[in-house]
Amino acid sequence: MQGNLVEPFLHLAHVNVARGENVVLHDINLSVNAGEHIAILGPNGCGKSTLIKTITCECYPLVQPETKVRIFGRERWDLTELKKRLGVVSAELPGKQTLQTTGRDAVITGFFSSSTLWPNLVVTEAMRAYAEEVLEQIDALGFAEKMVGEMSAGQQRRIMIGRALVGSAGMLLLDEPSNALDLAAQTELRGLLRRLAQQGTGIMLITHHIADIPPEIDRILMMREGRIVADGSKGELLTAVRLSELFKTEVQLSERDGFYHAW
Repeated sequence: MQGNLVEPFLHLAHVNVARGENVVLHDINLSVNAGEHIAILGPNGCGKSTLIKTITCECYPLVQPETKVRIFGRERWDLTELKKRLGVVSAELPGKQTLQTTGRDAVITGFFSSSTLWPNLVVTEAMRAYAEEVLEQIDALGFAEKMVGEMSAGQQRRIMIGRALVGSAGMLLLDEPSNALDLAAQTELRGLLRRLAQQGTGIMLITHHIADIPPEIDRILMMREGRIVADGSKGELLTAVRLSELFKTEVQLSERDGFYHAW
């Protein structure tokens, strides 16, 4: 029945994207449902980050008759409005203004898609209450009053995930989230992503670290040279043979407790 269909989060058809003089995404066709858990794998320079920037409308497809881009069912968005619905966690560390903001206030900025709580922004009690729920959800209440610039990289990444959660429509886009994290922080991050997925948050995870993929993610996309070269289940694609082909080097693979490890 129509009422039981899952709402699409993203639909891309025949999308080509240029950066400068070079076309870096070629004929991308991708549909992702709201609440879906998906990981996008590929070597550095394969177009993963450009794909995220296309979804967030930081990069625009080449204008061609067959090209379609729909986000949350709409083809046209005011960029400010879209930013308030997309929960994006980039690989970069927080910017200067965010570093001078407390963890609690940094999470609240997610309602406004701003770098800090500027004086003109009106924060309601409902916003503060929801931010407290999110801080508890990401296990960050213990450092909520700490300046973001004084936090460890792992704590900063948690706060940025919390910021993304308050502003998202149930979908998180994470671009290489384990970058700059030590082993302990990587383990904490993976545990947090597991909990969020189990609680129903949709996750689109961009990574080239196989160990970042939590057991709750079953759909895998593989990208190489700006193209999607495979789209299927984890059991089908997370094999030593497929990964060796993707990364063009011999890969060994093992699985433990639902996590895969490659070397």
